[in-house]
Amino acid sequence: MSRILERAGLFGLAGLLFALAGCFSPRPHPGHIPGEPAAVEPIVVEASAEPYKIRAGDELEIRFFHTPEQNLVLPVRPDGFISLPLVYELRAAGRTAEDLRRDLVERYSRELAEPEIAVIVRTFHTAYSVHVGGEVEKPGVLLLDEPRTVLEAVLAAGGFLPGADLADVIVVRKQQDGGYEIEGSDLTKVLNGEDARGNFTLRPFDVVYVPSSRIADVNKWVDQYIRKNLPITFTYRLDNNGKNN
Repeated sequence: MSRILERAGLFGLAGLLFALAGCFSPRPHPGHIPGEPAAVEPIVVEASAEPYKIRAGDELEIRFFHTPEQNLVLPVRPDGFISLPLVYELRAAGRTAEDLRRDLVERYSRELAEPEIAVIVRTFHTAYSVHVGGEVEKPGVLLLDEPRTVLEAVLAAGGFLPGADLADVIVVRKQQDGGYEIEGSDLTKVLNGEDARGNFTLRPFDVVYVPSSRIADVNKWVDQYIRKNLPITFTYRLDNNGKNN
């Protein structure tokens, strides 16, 4: 059989084998990555079970049951604070409505006799961020104003690049113990209509990573380490039967 690589010889072939071996390095497996430190077994709590924490941009209603003339509706400022008579500046962002209510009762007890106060979140500022990286057109932070799925976030980041591995998309999600949970997403099956489970809804601050395909990795390695850095010329010849020599 005629030689395919006239000048590359065994050196070029060894380089290609090395590249192929590197492409089959193990990919991250879905599962829990424990935080630092992890004193006890973490308990994963669904997002819907967590008390809502007030955010900047939310609109709050503060009700005083015995002195309704002091009732007021006010937004949470971008710095996370609210301004009220008598207690002045008070941080609201990052706290639950109940936590803020108890703090208000304590502060107003210095001015009012046995105050009864309610804190109601009237409107929610739902914008949140997710990170999309890897083989996408516009990697970076996406500020979302409504829930998005994995595929919707990737499309919002400009879509997949030609070398993307759609079957091995990874979603990294922070847990309450400080560790991280890795979720696998097979968007190939989603786009083919075979299985939609990989197109789940993202949570705030999730990280979506689209890896490159094995073929794309090989091509990149050959281009960088053989074609550009080594004096090797690849030549191809066709015999009379149309086969490579």
